[in-house]
Amino acid sequence: MTVRQVFQKGSEAFNAHDIDGFTALLADDAVFHAPGDRSGTGKAACAEFYGNWLTAFPDAHVEVNGLHITDEAAIEEGTFTGTHQGTLLSPTGDIPPTGRSVHVDYIQVLRVRDGRYVVSFNLMFDRLLMLQQLGLAPDLAAAT
Repeated sequence: MTVRQVFQKGSEAFNAHDIDGFTALLADDAVFHAPGDRSGTGKAACAEFYGNWLTAFPDAHVEVNGLHITDEAAIEEGTFTGTHQGTLLSPTGDIPPTGRSVHVDYIQVLRVRDGRYVVSFNLMFDRLLMLQQLGLAPDLAAAT
C-alpha cells in the first residue's frame, strides 16, 4: 500500500469506529505523542489512546481538510467533532461525560513503515479550546 492508502484506511476505520481495523494498521512498536504530555509505545497503547476518543465521543468523526504526503509520512490537517457522552481519559484524570459537543481543529503527522504500518503519530490540537467547549475551562473570549 502507499502512504496515502494506509492513511485513508486508518481514517475510514476511525470514522467507522472500527478500532480493530485501525489497530491492524499499526506496527507492533508504534508510538504516539499528544497534547498534555500524553505518549505511549506499542500497538495496544496506541489503540487504547485512539479508542478512548471513540468511547468518550460515540459520534466521533474526523474530517480531513488537508493532506500532505511524503515517501514515509502523511501530514493531516483536520477537524474532530463529537458529543462527549462517555468518560474521557486525560493527563489530569478521568473526565466524566458533559453531554457537550466539541469541534476542534488538529494537525497530525503519521509516519509509515514499509507501506504497511503506522509507526508513529504526532497529534497536536488546542486542549484549552476543547476544555472550554466541554464547559471545563472558562471561555475568556466570551467573558469580555
